[in-house]
Amino acid sequence: MNEAVEMIDLETRDGTCPAYVFRPEGSGPWPAVLVFMDGIGIRPAMLAVGERLATLGVLALMPDVFYRSGPYAPMDAKTVFADPEQRRVLMEKFFALATTPNVMSDVETFLAHLAGRADVRPGKVAVTGYCLGGFLALNAAGTYADRIAVAASFHGGRLATDAPDSPHRLAATMRTKVYVAGAIDDASFPDAMKDRLEAALTDAAVDHRVETYPARHGWVLTDTMAYDADAAERHWTTLAALLREAFGDAQG
Repeated sequence: MNEAVEMIDLETRDGTCPAYVFRPEGSGPWPAVLVFMDGIGIRPAMLAVGERLATLGVLALMPDVFYRSGPYAPMDAKTVFADPEQRRVLMEKFFALATTPNVMSDVETFLAHLAGRADVRPGKVAVTGYCLGGFLALNAAGTYADRIAVAASFHGGRLATDAPDSPHRLAATMRTKVYVAGAIDDASFPDAMKDRLEAALTDAAVDHRVETYPARHGWVLTDTMAYDADAAERHWTTLAALLREAFGDAQG
């Protein structure tokens, strides 16, 4: 990691959550972005997202929401879902404990940490996430609406289902701008689900945009089989614009 990246421990109600802080050059204070990792966990490709976010003039906090499962070696994004045994371990050891209620409880700690930092500008923060993280970002937008300026989900799945923790159920409590980018090829977010999410956000008068990228699920992270350089750059351009809109051009 470069010198602008700091690893910290955050004490939650359930234990110690490792987290990474990515700071821009300069002294700040900066606006803050809470970054939710994808379902493959913290690894170099995920940390690279935080590093690039810092170049946009924001301080990024990336917690490891799998901390309840204990320390783990970086997972191989190209095999973890393809290999039945790796997938079983991922679902039973990691996903089973990173439930929506658990992570939403953790978000209180994450937001409190950001609010207490001298290098973070006072006020609302942004949230963004990938895959699992996109799902969590929208849940956070509905759960902590008064503290979030903008929420972005990139190739998030299960965003409008019959499950009690489906983010679309929180549309009525969202008071922030919401951006959702789905993929053309994504079984976890098919067209019917996009339509259901769009309808829920529209009915609740949420300022939002739901788009479909010509890519596969997981296109942003460089170590996945679905990585798409063009779609990833489109994501960065869009995310930068969302942050400028939320925090202004002078983010440093």
